[in-house]
Amino acid sequence: MMSKFLMTLATVAFGTIATAAEPQAGLKKGTPEVKSITALAFGPDGLLFVGDPQSSTIFAIATNDTEPAGKDDVKIEKIDDKLGSLLGTTAANITISDVKVNPTSGNVYLAVTRKGAGGGAIIAKLDRAGKLSEFSLKDVESASVKIPNASEKQRLEAITSMAFVDGKVIVAGLSNEEFASTLRAIPYPFSTTAQGASVEIFHGAHGAFETKSPIRTFTPFKISGAEYLLAAYTCTPLVKVPVADLKAGSKVKGTTIAELGNRNRPLDMIAYNKDKKDFILLANSARGVMKISTEGIADIKPIVKKTDVAGLSYETIKELKGVQQLDKLDAGRALLLVQAEDKSLSLKTIPLP
Repeated sequence: MMSKFLMTLATVAFGTIATAAEPQAGLKKGTPEVKSITALAFGPDGLLFVGDPQSSTIFAIATNDTEPAGKDDVKIEKIDDKLGSLLGTTAANITISDVKVNPTSGNVYLAVTRKGAGGGAIIAKLDRAGKLSEFSLKDVESASVKIPNASEKQRLEAITSMAFVDGKVIVAGLSNEEFASTLRAIPYPFSTTAQGASVEIFHGAHGAFETKSPIRTFTPFKISGAEYLLAAYTCTPLVKVPVADLKAGSKVKGTTIAELGNRNRPLDMIAYNKDKKDFILLANSARGVMKISTEGIADIKPIVKKTDVAGLSYETIKELKGVQQLDKLDAGRALLLVQAEDKSLSLKTIPLP
């Protein structure tokens, strides 16, 4: 991955040519004005990308968190209480919108919003010894890029999910375009961002093509050596999109490869390998945590007719309840943000199922 990141990034479709000498190329010392956070993603060497829909901006921030932090499991009960105390409020007044593991160090980063008067967004850091602190944005090395034509009516859905793939930050969300569902491939180091690619999918549960529903969560996934995104929408179509098709102003038709049941909102997803097979782990609002097989994903027939459940096979992991966010901790474990019956939130580690 690093060799690809260090090479010259030439993206003709976006009218941008950038040369990345190192992961921190183009960063300048200062205090980024982050107003809101809906999504986080990590690049190489602890480089953290922050999605701020309120200001329609993607920030790149050097965490300088590059030393291995240990291999201990993570287990923090009532982390919402602890985050509330950190912000001088209560658990009821905070929202955790994303949780990501820094793959370079193994430390955990959380996007936290304080509700109501005096609210705002912070990034919290949890080290592997269990110490929770605010990751200060004062005098950090950072860069930013504006997202043009971000949705104004549904501002918080202008950025719904992000990932770093082959030198680009992939950003899902809504735009003001007629085909509102948008994916943007932003080369790093940042220059300017052109119009994103609009995405059309067939929604089996609705029996119709759709262009205005946002991607709720996605994960990068290689199919036959090519980079794809596996993206999940509300109610719950799972779609594959070639990264190579994400060209400025293009209209991309995603391939619906599974329908996982309606009246449900996907929350978060990861891809992983176990016993030499690839799987997707998908957390949902109403249908639990699904372990989805990717067998035959390259040649699966697209769903183009009204249906409820079809496509890739899956099993529901019955013992995993209340999962709100998840990420890979390492090759053999996942990190879960779990809501208990009393609505409190905890972080815990599990073996990948």
